[in-house]
Amino acid sequence: MKLAILSRAPRSYSTQRLRTAALDRGHAVKVLNTLRFGIDLSGDEPDLQFRGKPLSHYDAVLPRIGNSVTYFGTAVVRQFEQMDVYTPATSWGIANSRDKLRATQILSRHNIGMPPTTFVRDRADVIPAIERVGGAPVVIKLLEGTQGIGVILAPELKVAEAIIETLQSTRQNVLIQRFVKESKGRDIRALVVGDRVVAAMRRVAKGDEFRSNVHRGGSVEKVELDAEFERVAVRASQIMGLRVAGVDMLEGADGPQVMEVNSSPGLEGIETATNLDVAGAIIDFIDNQVAFPEIDVRQRLTVSTGYGVAELLVQAASDLVGAALGDSGLRERDVTVLTLQRGTAVIPNPRPDNVLEAGDRLLCFGKLEEMRSMIPSRRKRTRRVKRLPAEPIHDVPPSG
Repeated sequence: MKLAILSRAPRSYSTQRLRTAALDRGHAVKVLNTLRFGIDLSGDEPDLQFRGKPLSHYDAVLPRIGNSVTYFGTAVVRQFEQMDVYTPATSWGIANSRDKLRATQILSRHNIGMPPTTFVRDRADVIPAIERVGGAPVVIKLLEGTQGIGVILAPELKVAEAIIETLQSTRQNVLIQRFVKESKGRDIRALVVGDRVVAAMRRVAKGDEFRSNVHRGGSVEKVELDAEFERVAVRASQIMGLRVAGVDMLEGADGPQVMEVNSSPGLEGIETATNLDVAGAIIDFIDNQVAFPEIDVRQRLTVSTGYGVAELLVQAASDLVGAALGDSGLRERDVTVLTLQRGTAVIPNPRPDNVLEAGDRLLCFGKLEEMRSMIPSRRKRTRRVKRLPAEPIHDVPPSG
């Protein structure tokens, strides 16, 4: 295959290892500076310029996009996607992972274990927010910090309040997160490639430092993950839209607690700790998947008038409970079930003999009007315009 590695640091360990691994396997590979691209939207087909000239054809692109160029970098990756070029890190996956709030919102929707987290802006809401996550000590995080920068441990309530107010006064957005004491300055980095963890290491903070990042002097050691840690790491990566990712987890009392999903994980630390060819595993995976470029499924499935995608919930009182999917009548109503989600388990292309249970979620494609009747009704708001009240404006009470 012909592979492009997007990187502004061609001499970095990770970029050189990926380039070497591709060359050793007989692939053609180029390291291209992300900022030298131009997105060409003037022609009939999506296109890219590089250094002012039309970009030649590539089979796959591997983004190594720095935090400072996320917006432009994801735009370039998105254009590659429009050109049907395979990437293991989708543009939306990169954007999601870079925003800690957005990432936390997405992962919490899918029941991924995480330390209790909250996000507020008003000064009056800070102390209640800290109490909601269990009180001090708390970890305060900038939304776009990397390598442990912008992560602060506040040991006391008043200290936490002062730090948050100071950061907010400089227009910084912060997350407030429970401090997982049992982690003891340690975390686990799992390197996910496709649907498996290819390598994992434990990072241990130096001295009294609570952040275990290698860039902050932390040490690393190889670790064998149990099945639950591996399952959570792979699932978190897939939910975020990343097929290659570094998933950072704390060893909490209740099991793995996901801290971050990194779309451009460094390879030096984990290859040194494990003595495994992680770069080679990434290249092999891309070579195996290059025929399946990212497709905006919702965009493709909704171009037919009257058809779309919807998630149907099997209610406890529904006639569907206890019925086999093939006997549900959905096919007769021109509705195809794409996946069946039961708890955290997802069954793709469920068989006709799958028996439906209360609480099952069916991701379906079909006629919108047919599916509308199977979606629980919501209270409709009246559309009639009422007369203006006698007192259209009330005195505004003091805030707080």
